Amino acid sequence: MNLLDKTDEEILEIANPLWDELVESSNKRNYLGFIKHFSKEMLMGANEIEIGKQWTKNKMLSSLSIERELLGCLRRGDYITIIYKQTSDEVPGEFLGRLVLGVEDTEVKIFGATIF
Repeated sequence: MNLLDKTDEEILEIANPLWDELVESSNKRNYLGFIKHFSKEMLMGANEIEIGKQWTKNKMLSSLSIERELLGCLRRGDYITIIYKQTSDEVPGEFLGRLVLGVEDTEVKIFGATIF
């Protein structure tokens, strides 16, 4: 599968459910759900204790709204970065969400996921 050949609409059909699952798992502080679609490289850096500390220290990470707004898709190298405007149900303001998708062993995987 070549992600780079897909239209933005086709990318969003893949990306939106992955982002929604990340949001849901983050809100529930569900580590296994959160890392479910991570690439092997991402899994190596996704320490359960460290992610748990982030959830504890930053209320926004466990109170994300299910509503999000697409800002755009960026194609670079073998990856596509999807940028979302994200809000929290408890923390005021708008946040930038970044989801990086690529293909690993013929499957679409998450190669990056941040919110700030």
